[in-house]
Amino acid sequence: MERLFRIYRFDPAKDSAPRYQEYRVEAAPTDRILDCLNRIRWEQDPSLSYRMSCAHGVCGSDGMRIDGVCALACQRLVRDYGKDPIVVEPLPNFRVVKDLVVDLDPFFEKYRSVKPYLLPAGREPELERLQTPQERAVFDEAIRCILCACCTAACPITSQNGAFVGPAALLRAFRYLFDSRDSAPQERMAFLDSPDGAGGCKSHGKCTEVCPKEIDVRKAIGRTKKRIFDAKRSGT
Repeated sequence: MERLFRIYRFDPAKDSAPRYQEYRVEAAPTDRILDCLNRIRWEQDPSLSYRMSCAHGVCGSDGMRIDGVCALACQRLVRDYGKDPIVVEPLPNFRVVKDLVVDLDPFFEKYRSVKPYLLPAGREPELERLQTPQERAVFDEAIRCILCACCTAACPITSQNGAFVGPAALLRAFRYLFDSRDSAPQERMAFLDSPDGAGGCKSHGKCTEVCPKEIDVRKAIGRTKKRIFDAKRSGT
């Protein structure tokens, strides 16, 4: 069957404003949106720009907004969209580099700001740092994050406050704050306890709705906020 795609086009090097361009594509109901984009670029318009890599929902490269919802193009099927046209746009809240490609440098800068690595105490051990299955289970869900930026793009707080660290960074902060091997919870909580950190989250839940790995991001951020509150109340 033939499907109509309406795709956001913008090249800041030569365009004064964005536009939408329509393409007709032969597509099966089980074809992925990424398959259709590939068909457009390979068969109709090689100038169309977007990111992709593994094409199997692992790398997180092909995040974009499809019919108003942030998602991975490799995970969405044509049959998920009942009416033409299927509108494909870049992730919001980011500067457009070209067409569906956005500048993710600020996203990764904020990610790095939460120190997304263990801060252990003492000397490095000769063997691994042991952790029980129960201790690991606390953040098991959070480590599924593939940094696709869909949650940050969908977050209404990010659109209002450019300094807000964003749900992806807060999820990674949760992962280390609740890691039994980490020795710097006070340092982490001090950084997160601000309007630009966990305090900025208003629990809209858009992050959880769009997460391609089905992580309850809002719940993780809520647990971080509660831990900060409990620490302040107890004076620790």
